[in-house]
Amino acid sequence: MTEQRRSDRSASVREIEFDVSAAAYPFVVVSETADCRIELAEMLPRDDGQYVEFFTVTDAAASRILDVADENDVDIRLLSEHPNGGLFEFHVDSSSPTVMLAELGALLRVVQGVDGTGRIIAEVPPRYDEVEIVDAFLEENPNAELAAKRDKDELEPLFSQTAFRQKLHARLTERQHEVLEAAFDAGYYDWPRKCSGEDVAAELGITSPTFSQHIHAAERKLLTMLFEEPQSGSHPRE
Repeated sequence: MTEQRRSDRSASVREIEFDVSAAAYPFVVVSETADCRIELAEMLPRDDGQYVEFFTVTDAAASRILDVADENDVDIRLLSEHPNGGLFEFHVDSSSPTVMLAELGALLRVVQGVDGTGRIIAEVPPRYDEVEIVDAFLEENPNAELAAKRDKDELEPLFSQTAFRQKLHARLTERQHEVLEAAFDAGYYDWPRKCSGEDVAAELGITSPTFSQHIHAAERKLLTMLFEEPQSGSHPRE
């Protein structure tokens, strides 16, 4: 089907979803062996023609992920660690299913492995033919299955909510995160405000000046993430 015929048929965005269970895919084998959840945060090309994929891992210690990678000859590097996982850099080549979909013109939205079950969701802009993309992808990835096709009115933003939460978690101290979450839950940011800073401080058992110190530091880090200029070619900022 030509691009013109595809455009004539529908101007909507097509969302395609694949189930991937082959252990040959790093994000699948890591999730199965480490009994964890792994999600793609970002993918960047390298000068040597390969790619770097940044994955967030939860429900497994970072040391366990590194051991699993070593056992399965997966090229990864730990970027940041938290008690329940971390952010990892995976080096992959064009044989990666995520790389292939991107090179075919699809926009990756969800790439995750959960206990050995992989799922890839991508959006196909109107100028591309999703049938050709699906056929080409399945021909090169016989262990993948097309799970669904859906129409959407528009493309979603490229910024991953999972990546944003992971970066925010890495930047905030535990106390800052606790204060920010408590203030939000209590209605501190509602209009009109449902509570004062003194109320949130009392709930947390801290003084008002301490509350102000933590909440302002957390807000500044959050705003910095929203407005700072990205660094080209770098991994997700910590």
